[in-house]
Amino acid sequence: MTRQHFTARPYGKLIENHILDTQRCGVWAGMGMGKTVSTLNALDILELVEPGPTLVCAPLRVAQSTWPDEARKWAHLRNVDVVPIIGDAKARARALARAYLQSASIFTINYENLPWLEETLKRERMPWPFRRIVSDESTKLKGWRGSQQTSKTGTEFVRGAGAQRSRVLARVAFTHAHRFIELTGTPSPNGLQDLWGQAWFLDQGARLGRTFKAFSQRWFRSKDKGYGIEPYDHAQAEIESRMQDLCMSLDARDWFDLREPIKNPIRVDLPTKARGLYQDMERKMFMQIGEHEVEAFNAAAKTMKCLQLANGAAYVGEDAEQWVDVHDAKLQALESVIEEAAGMPVLVAYHFRSDLARLQKAFPKGRHLDKDPQTIRDWNAGKIPVLFAHPASAGHGLSLQDGGNILVFFSLNWNLEEHLQIIERIGPTRQMQAGYDRPVFIHYLIARDTIDELVMARIETKREVQDLLLEAMKRKGYK
Repeated sequence: MTRQHFTARPYGKLIENHILDTQRCGVWAGMGMGKTVSTLNALDILELVEPGPTLVCAPLRVAQSTWPDEARKWAHLRNVDVVPIIGDAKARARALARAYLQSASIFTINYENLPWLEETLKRERMPWPFRRIVSDESTKLKGWRGSQQTSKTGTEFVRGAGAQRSRVLARVAFTHAHRFIELTGTPSPNGLQDLWGQAWFLDQGARLGRTFKAFSQRWFRSKDKGYGIEPYDHAQAEIESRMQDLCMSLDARDWFDLREPIKNPIRVDLPTKARGLYQDMERKMFMQIGEHEVEAFNAAAKTMKCLQLANGAAYVGEDAEQWVDVHDAKLQALESVIEEAAGMPVLVAYHFRSDLARLQKAFPKGRHLDKDPQTIRDWNAGKIPVLFAHPASAGHGLSLQDGGNILVFFSLNWNLEEHLQIIERIGPTRQMQAGYDRPVFIHYLIARDTIDELVMARIETKREVQDLLLEAMKRKGYK
């Protein structure tokens, strides 16, 4: 992988300086605005003045790929080694050992493995090695309630005080970690009550209340009929005022030209088995999936099979009605996007019927853009959290901009017109015409070193498909 020259966005230094200057802080900025690389830049500087490893807690795919890939992407981060504590227990133990050898400066772990980390350190009688903690997608901590009791052995967080992963971090956040950094796109996706748990990890409740009960009594009231709570009119301004010295919020509208969409390529890696099948299709024009043999009789069919494999499934049999799962890398990536959207509706473009079936299974709350006009009305009314649409069925005339401003290309295909048309359904022009002062985010899920990258090159350059394929074949040594 050739490292790229890094050009910081205008607000990049603001993020870096905020992390450097604020020992316990939050950065609230949308996906694609460069939170990860800005944090890496700050951690690289901190390693010089405050040496010691950093632990980044993140969703699985983000911990496994996003952070290591971002460090490998940029030339100025060539000395930053990001080690995922991922995989089976033996692989995690080997990665963890490097923290004590200080052979790397940044370690990533998925939230679900935090209990394993704590249990391992306790069993092996090893001290907590991480000087800094980064909570990527800090809304994972929103359920923390900080209930605690004091005994002869010290302060202990009691059962029911929040998710187990939160309790692990709570036990070390102020006793072992000198810095705590929170990153998220939307800190309060379900309302202001989501802020307390995250804020606790920054100041132990000093600003918003030592307990969630104190927080809720001060700024919330019971809803009509007593179901749940709602904030007082003055709550948001007061809460934001109390947190502004610790948390910086970046609005894309202040930094981007809203006349152009904000594009964010998200690369995923094919698992080993899927990579082997994909290479077979490229090299031999046929592959074997279980007992099913699939042949690609010409280049066009071959590219379709490769696109299917990149997405995670492939059709088998002569009638092209049956398909088999190959991997779920893109589904995991989409889950991260939806999670970071934090309740904002997401439009997902797919290409194959197998894609749609897998998407509907993975995201049962999603809806398919069918011929029923009520579906569009429900989307524009905000009643559909995830809408699956084929670009060919979301063409001229459809107005989807009221429903949202986030589009994800789960599948990529060669048709430039369809690509542009589905973007235009929620695009900047329609957003502005409808009176929305908000950016349009477009996320491309790209399987690394696959035909997806050729399709992206066509989208960006409008080059002919045949030229791109011939060039790729020569580059890879195929004849």
